[in-house]
Order: sequence, then C-alpha cells, then structure tokens
Amino acid sequence: MIRCPDCGAEIDVDEDEVEEGEILSCPECESELEVTQTHPVHVNPISDDLDDEDEEEDDEVEEEEEDEEDLEEEEDDEEEEE
Repeated sequence: MIRCPDCGAEIDVDEDEVEEGEILSCPECESELEVTQTHPVHVNPISDDLDDEDEEEDDEVEEEEEDEEDLEEEEDDEEEEE
C-alpha cells in the first residue's frame, strides 16, 4: 500500500507486480505516477508542466516549418515574375 504524493489517497500496489518505470494512475485524483523503486514501492508524480513544455516545443517547430514554407513560396513567386 502506498499513498499518492498529490492527494494522499491510498493506492493498493503489490511490489511484486510493478516494474520500475511503470506508470500508475491515482484512483482519487487521477494523477499519473511513475514507479521509481519497487522494493519498497516508491512513486513520483509525472508533472503536467513537462507535457506543456513538449506541446510548446511542438508548436515552435510547426511555426518554423510554416515560416520556411512561406519563404519558399515567396521565392517561387519572385522567380515567376522574372
């Protein structure tokens, strides 16, 4: 039995049935928890901030790709005018 680090709810976990790196979900607050140790079981919450950062990076990559496409279109238009 472990406790959710976010809400303190008890989570029934058998240390023989989980593996290090496994992702568990708290039944009360639905936080995602990563198993960092198995004997005894220890979990750390997976931060939503990391997901937000990944989304921001994806948005930046998409914007850069769009900018490159716009530049290519402008160059093509200039060549056609000549």
